[in-house]
Amino acid sequence: MTRIALITGANRGLGRSAALHLAEAGTDVLLTYRSHADEAEAVVAQIRVMGRTAVALPLDASDTAAFPDFVETVRGALKENWDREDFDILLNNAGHGVQKPFVQTTEEEFDGLMNVHVKGVFFLTQALLPLLRDGGRILNTSTGLTRFIAVETSAYAAAKGAVEVLTRYLAKELGPRGISVNAIAPGATATDFGGGTVRDSEAARTSLGSVTAMGRVGEPDDIGAATAALLDEGTSWITGQRVEASGGMLL
Repeated sequence: MTRIALITGANRGLGRSAALHLAEAGTDVLLTYRSHADEAEAVVAQIRVMGRTAVALPLDASDTAAFPDFVETVRGALKENWDREDFDILLNNAGHGVQKPFVQTTEEEFDGLMNVHVKGVFFLTQALLPLLRDGGRILNTSTGLTRFIAVETSAYAAAKGAVEVLTRYLAKELGPRGISVNAIAPGATATDFGGGTVRDSEAARTSLGSVTAMGRVGEPDDIGAATAALLDEGTSWITGQRVEASGGMLL
């Protein structure tokens, strides 16, 4: 039976790369986007060229009130496209960053981060659990910033720290269903995240790359490939773990 992955925020960046790498490995994809439907449909088109099935669905990962309707939409998409009532993989990837000193971070910015990265992950996972098959997989996206410190990222890192704790609790609680739960923690990666500094600034790339064992910053495909490897059928015995994919940053 073909595996199906539901990936939030997969129209660009790390989510897009994960979707393409999973599709290349033989997994079909339900992907979500908050805006830029054209980007999402472009990812769908790329996946279909690979001979896989893909569907793009709108979702604001911070809007918990919309989750019940979203679950029904997912249920309908599963039935229509796969004649199934369940899926195999949930990748909680959607999110954004705030880069400000602690003393300048506003309550609104803090709440925005927590609503997407913590509350959204908690309650979307809860809402989708009835559709996630026994023996399935959950992978939450964290950050290297929960291990090493970069100035002006305290609120973002705190939210991801909560995600890592939640990951361990979910691994324990969902273990009886055979569901493994892990977190992947990327290091500095050249995407449009945070305004695209790592992607666009040669000075930033050089500086950040100099503190990695590999001597460079990450590229989206580095994280996409690592994600696909962690979600391979042969890695289901790994659970409750934070796996850092940072090229050995600040060892």
